[in-house]
Amino acid sequence: MAERLTAALAMSAEEADIVLPGEVRDRVAKLTQLLPDPLSGDLTGRLAGIDLLVTCWSCPPLTEQVLAGAGRLRAVIHAAGSVKQLATEAVWRRGIAVSSAADANAGPVVDFTLAAITFAGKQVLPAARDYVGRRQPLALREGLDDRTIGIIGASRIGRGVLTRLAASGRRHRVLVYDPYLPAAEAIALGAEPVELDVLCRESSIVSVHAPELPETRHLLDARRLALIPDGGTVINTARGSLLDTEALTHECATGRLNAYLDVTDPEPLPPDHPLYALPNVLVTPHVAGVQGSELRRLGEYAAAEVERFVRGEGLLGAVTEAELPRLA
Repeated sequence: MAERLTAALAMSAEEADIVLPGEVRDRVAKLTQLLPDPLSGDLTGRLAGIDLLVTCWSCPPLTEQVLAGAGRLRAVIHAAGSVKQLATEAVWRRGIAVSSAADANAGPVVDFTLAAITFAGKQVLPAARDYVGRRQPLALREGLDDRTIGIIGASRIGRGVLTRLAASGRRHRVLVYDPYLPAAEAIALGAEPVELDVLCRESSIVSVHAPELPETRHLLDARRLALIPDGGTVINTARGSLLDTEALTHECATGRLNAYLDVTDPEPLPPDHPLYALPNVLVTPHVAGVQGSELRRLGEYAAAEVERFVRGEGLLGAVTEAELPRLA
């Protein structure tokens, strides 16, 4: 009988208790020799004899120094989203398999985005601002049907939003901008591939789902924000740096645009930032991804990945070095 792999959790005790509660952690322990206590803090010299590492947000970068004594390490299963800071060149050079639970995190972000799109279509923020003990006449109210909606980035979240919009039956015209997305695939997702300027010019709702890269910084700058029609809404659940905060603040302060921002640049914004006070802007504290009772999803995904790895199956959340730059 093959020797069981030795596994360890590299995360804080709090993360272990919330993300991998007892019965979820037991799934890992049934198939591996799981160390009884999570490894937290500096991991240098502490990974000797470990075959499998289950990580979370607090795990430090797996640098050359940290991995120097980790000759047996075969896989890193990340019970969270992005592995950009975690998986250094030393990880790839050693051929260590890497998996992310980003798929488990995507569902709540898709739900959050669709809620924001619904609020945007119904002009909820302006309607709430103008509501003074009376309802608007029917002819002045707005709805979500027949909207042109622009999706920037066909990431796993962007694709989830596209799929849900296509299935909504609301007669949307959905535009998508992603330089890596083949036109045929965009059409299969129910969207029309266009250039970014066209998307901004023709969409009344623009939702951002692109990765944070040097070339995507201020992707929506002052010029492109000015292209969005009057009364339009910008939604950002991706990364704050994709929007020019100063330019967006100006557009929203004039009342020309509305915004739903779950991420900002900087994050958080200073307490006295004008975006907080604008009635046509909702700033939320980076809560679109898994929160509270949803955090267990990450652990369950990671536990399933451990099971697949032990059985010799492919990892559903596998991340490669080549695709890492384009991920969140």
